[in-house]
Amino acid sequence: MAKQREKELTGKQKAAVLLISLGPDVSASVYKHLSEEEIEKLTLEISGVKKVESQAKEEVLEEFHTIALAQDYISQGGIGYAKTVLEKALGNEQASAIINRLTSSLQVKPFDFARRADASQILNFIQNEHPQTIALILSYLNPQQAGQILSELSQEVQADIARRIALMDGTSPEVISEVEAILERKLSTTVTQDYSQTGGVEAVVEVLNGVDRSTEKTILDALEIQDPELAEEIKKRMFVFEDIVTLDNRSIQRVIRDSENEDLLLSLKVSSDEVKDIVFRNMSTRMVDSFKEEMEFMGPVRLRDVEEAQSRIVSVIRRLEDSGEIIIARGGGDDIIV
Repeated sequence: MAKQREKELTGKQKAAVLLISLGPDVSASVYKHLSEEEIEKLTLEISGVKKVESQAKEEVLEEFHTIALAQDYISQGGIGYAKTVLEKALGNEQASAIINRLTSSLQVKPFDFARRADASQILNFIQNEHPQTIALILSYLNPQQAGQILSELSQEVQADIARRIALMDGTSPEVISEVEAILERKLSTTVTQDYSQTGGVEAVVEVLNGVDRSTEKTILDALEIQDPELAEEIKKRMFVFEDIVTLDNRSIQRVIRDSENEDLLLSLKVSSDEVKDIVFRNMSTRMVDSFKEEMEFMGPVRLRDVEEAQSRIVSVIRRLEDSGEIIIARGGGDDIIV
């Protein structure tokens, strides 16, 4: 580590020093929140550290503590609030230096203040804005917030806004900054100088998962007219095979009856234990034994075949929901009466 102190440590080196300093128990907890790729890279970095200098340890821990404090201040009230608190504690010059040094690494997402606001308040402000402006704002909100707002907008614009979110690609920082400033002038923006990636099909799927069934159907019906391919892509992603665990037992039994056994076999072959357990609990003992025996002798299967089988079962589920024979739990007030 001594040679590394001759130059500024990289981000990965700092992370390695931090985890070594925190000890194995805390480091193991941190690992649970990382991707496999991040774990692999970080573990490789840690394995290359022979000794951690006390000075390096102190500097990394101090920087981590400062970042954690600033992040906490930002979560409470944004960059402006964080700067005010730091100025009172450290003085103007040091506070400005910390904020300038940390904002890029903190990567605070635009409209952070709006994600802490009430959906009805945001709705009152944006409902008369241009659909593209509304789409931009909704794409940055929490899915539940965005779903609530989209549900309350007029049906004439709902599908248009959903389509704009799905097709949104890169939005220039100038546009984001201008819209954000209008929405909340008192808070500073932390938009970086490259193009921010937001929106996309996954974004609109998350939003639609937060609306009620009636709103979802209205939007998808309109999208099927405007852009059939997009509507079909959204439908495919709104409910995946693994989501079968969210259905009640009666619904799962109905799905099993209406699905081809071959599709169920392929789908369960690579499913999680949780999915297998729930599906098997809703089969007869004889059927479970038969399925387990066939799966055991099935051998390797092609991923494409599995995906197609799961897609056909999802189509069965959506058809049963459309006909009112099963209910998929959603946000947005889909009350279930028994």
